[in-house]
Amino acid sequence: MAELLPDGIGTLLDIGCGSGLELDTVFQRFPSLQVTGIDLSEKMLDRLVQKHGGRALTVIQEDYFLHPFESAHFDAAVSFQTLHHFSAEKKTQLFSKLYGSLKPGGVYLECDYVAKTQEIETLCASECERRRLRDGITSDRSIHFDTPLTLEHEIQSMKAAGFGQVEVVGYLPGDDHTPMIRALK
Repeated sequence: MAELLPDGIGTLLDIGCGSGLELDTVFQRFPSLQVTGIDLSEKMLDRLVQKHGGRALTVIQEDYFLHPFESAHFDAAVSFQTLHHFSAEKKTQLFSKLYGSLKPGGVYLECDYVAKTQEIETLCASECERRRLRDGITSDRSIHFDTPLTLEHEIQSMKAAGFGQVEVVGYLPGDDHTPMIRALK
């Protein structure tokens, strides 16, 4: 991710940042970068602050679907393996928020795994729904169950949110189902 961020960025939004694994190399390349990290886990955010507390770092413990991001504030946004639990509709809503939070010319980088086929996407979504019904979990509550989209649907969700140019720029080494996607505002 660090290599794919444009030269000269000054602000970065990291959704689902956890303990900041991706930020380790980002801060090596951009030591003065102002980063806003958002995550649900207080423990993960505490680890992030312990590792990078001397950096220009703002942490927010909140659901990134609910948090209102500042309009046209960030040069770039990233997410690393945090979005494979959500439907295309929910992702499109979040991608719209990310799009709005980026300055003109901003970039969003996503690295997350995708379903290799439509059958796998459908199976994961239906199994998640079956378990929700079985356990009485309403659709307004988040659960940790993998429901990845196909790469085609992931890209369609980004484009539906407003991103004009969306491209796969690579895959994790030795892996053919975890693409690195770059979307430009």
